[in-house]
Amino acid sequence: MVLGIDPGTVAAGYGAVSSGGGRNRLIACGAVRAKRSQKLAERLRIIHDGLAAVIAQVRPDVAVVEQPFAGENLATAIAIGEARGVALLACSAAGVPVEEYSPAEIKRAVVGSGAARKDQVALMVKAVLGLAEPPEPSDAADALAAAICYLHRAPALTRMQKGE
Repeated sequence: MVLGIDPGTVAAGYGAVSSGGGRNRLIACGAVRAKRSQKLAERLRIIHDGLAAVIAQVRPDVAVVEQPFAGENLATAIAIGEARGVALLACSAAGVPVEEYSPAEIKRAVVGSGAARKDQVALMVKAVLGLAEPPEPSDAADALAAAICYLHRAPALTRMQKGE
């Protein structure tokens, strides 16, 4: 099972997906939320503790944490980096190996275009997982896309490592 994480300092999306029998299946998704009015340190603790609880509940084999987008302004990039650090810590403390992909890599793997819009990603996640509606909130849809990206890339990576 793969746990995707879309890190943020107010909301961190998560999405767990299993793969088998030629199809991907939704296990859990949602977002860990803090209040924007809280100080950054408190928000990061809430995000960490929430992600740690999700990891303990779903017990993933691997986690995928989205890398920051380089085009963001410096303050946003630093904040996202802090949120990523919290997500990486939660995974590491639980002994869960982590893979990292850029937003463009995730969009390319799920939609076919690294420039896809959020709504396009959500619709493809819905289709890939056979859901009735796109996952909500959008942070969860992005996290599920990260997990799906890993599942699409993992077979190819395994073949490359075996020299096939």
